[in-house]
Amino acid sequence: MNENRIQQVLEVERQAQEIHEKAVSEAQQLPVQAEQEAQAIIDRARAEAQEEARKLVSNAQAEQEVAKTLAQAGEKNRQVETLAMSNFDRAVNYILDRIIGRE
Repeated sequence: MNENRIQQVLEVERQAQEIHEKAVSEAQQLPVQAEQEAQAIIDRARAEAQEEARKLVSNAQAEQEVAKTLAQAGEKNRQVETLAMSNFDRAVNYILDRIIGRE
């Protein structure tokens, strides 16, 4: 009976040793795993920030292009109005000259 008890104790000790070794191994892996997960979070955040920055720059460039195009259109409009007013005065004078018969 003693031999049986000794075998049981040895088996329990063996199982306890396995559990201990497994726990130590897992504990050693936790910092590595945490570092990997933290790096993945940092990489993901960096990628999202870069994408957001790209969108902001793209939008800013688009807004600058719109402002530039509006400014150019406004200048062109002023030029056309000036030319139209110049031609209008000449057209009125031409018509008046035709009516008066000075041609």
